Amino acid sequence: MTTAPLATQPLYLSAPDAVTLVRRLGLQHCIAGIAQHIRADFLRWPDFDKSARVANHSPNGVIELMPISDDTAYSFKYVNGHPQNTAIGLPTVMAFGVLADVATGLPTLVSELTLTTALRTAATSALAAQTLARPNSRVMALIGNGAQSEFQAIAFQHLLGIDTLRLFDIDPHATAKLVANLSGSGLTLQVCTSTAEAVQGADIVTTVTADKACATIVTADMLVPGMHINAVGGDCPGKTELAAAVLDRAKVFVEFTPQTRIEGDIQQMPADFAVTELWEVLRGTRTGRDHNDQITVFDSVGFALEDFAALRFMHEAALTLGLGQRLALIPHMADPKNLFGTLLGGAHLAAIEPLECMTA
Repeated sequence: MTTAPLATQPLYLSAPDAVTLVRRLGLQHCIAGIAQHIRADFLRWPDFDKSARVANHSPNGVIELMPISDDTAYSFKYVNGHPQNTAIGLPTVMAFGVLADVATGLPTLVSELTLTTALRTAATSALAAQTLARPNSRVMALIGNGAQSEFQAIAFQHLLGIDTLRLFDIDPHATAKLVANLSGSGLTLQVCTSTAEAVQGADIVTTVTADKACATIVTADMLVPGMHINAVGGDCPGKTELAAAVLDRAKVFVEFTPQTRIEGDIQQMPADFAVTELWEVLRGTRTGRDHNDQITVFDSVGFALEDFAALRFMHEAALTLGLGQRLALIPHMADPKNLFGTLLGGAHLAAIEPLECMTA
């Protein structure tokens, strides 16, 4: 069997390739570029065939498939969420994804998405905050200082102008890691001893915790007029971060309502609880923040269109930089109707001895 011509083989972007891509372009540039791609795709929201992700839950975590397509391109992401993985030397979240041509079904990109998911999550958070938070917000509380936290910090610093982070995590080692990683970033880092302390004086509160539990990390007594809450960590059934009273006092925005009602913080609210989808605000068909004193919540669970946009960005960047390699994923057939012929390799078919019938 010979492999197909390069034109019919997808580009493979490995985890080391993705790291090289981000280093060469710069983290800020990549987050901003992905945010621009997400905005562009959200503005054409009606063009996409959308569905909630398919999830397989287990006692230790969840494995999910996230498909979406328009009339030219299809993508899916495979992603897990296993909070206890770090105890055995594995990341909590691991992912890969595919872009394909709708007209032929031919895969065009196979890519890591572990690093890229962190970039697109931060990009989505910043895009939502640009749309919903008060202008001139400068102080952010960052609750949960794990693997996603640095990306959120950099995104808010460079896309919104946040200059001060108030940090809290129940694991002090996570906060120490974050402080070390962001040294030299230009951000003022203030380590706090509780969520209640961290949110004091914050214009924006980002929650990005990992535990699969119905938690109430932010409660109504912590709210102040004009606050924007970026709730990122609640992303599956039985996993929340905000008290119901917080949602009752806020104007709530989501990505894809059918998915968020199952997975987001609004899973604890009545089925008719009012929400606005972010794309509606971006397209100007619904209002975002109505006044400066309003409390807004972005109940983010992650949606397939964000990964579609991120894969587009990474594909374009990899081609520009000459990164990645062609993956021999598709068999080459002189006659596309003769798949069996690929096993012959041009040689004569060897004699195949019949198997004897087995009897009990």
